Order: sequence, then C-alpha cells, then structure tokens
Amino acid sequence: MDLLNGMCSMNIAGYLDPSVMTYAIQVVAGVAVAAGAVIGIYWRKAKKKVEDKLGIDENAKKEVEADVVEVNVEEK
Repeated sequence: MDLLNGMCSMNIAGYLDPSVMTYAIQVVAGVAVAAGAVIGIYWRKAKKKVEDKLGIDENAKKEVEADVVEVNVEEK
C-alpha cells in the first residue's frame, strides 16, 4: 500500500502558459465539431436506408410548382 501511495503522490513543478488553455479549448471544439459532422452523416445514411426498406417517401405529399420562365423580348 505504501508503494502505491508513493507512486501516486509525486510533486511535479511546471508552468502552463495561459495560451495553453486556449489551445485546449480549440482542440475540444474541433473534436466536437468533427464528431458532430460524422454523426450527422451516418445518421442521414441510416435514416435513408430505413426509409428505403420501409418504403417511406418524405416528398410524396409535397406539392411542387412548375418552373416559371419569363422572357422579356423588347421590340424596337
């Protein structure tokens, strides 16, 4: 038991610059954004597979308007 206490109670002197916290926050934010993107991509793929298997079409009841093309021809 004394050996374990001796190993865990080492004193280490060091200096952390205040900018280290900024870098740490940037790393955490970058990992969170990347993880969110990966989860979103795989969520959409899984959702599409389930909808295809069940025959669900989310656009079935939507009304689509025809494209309107306006051509102005000025005669002189």
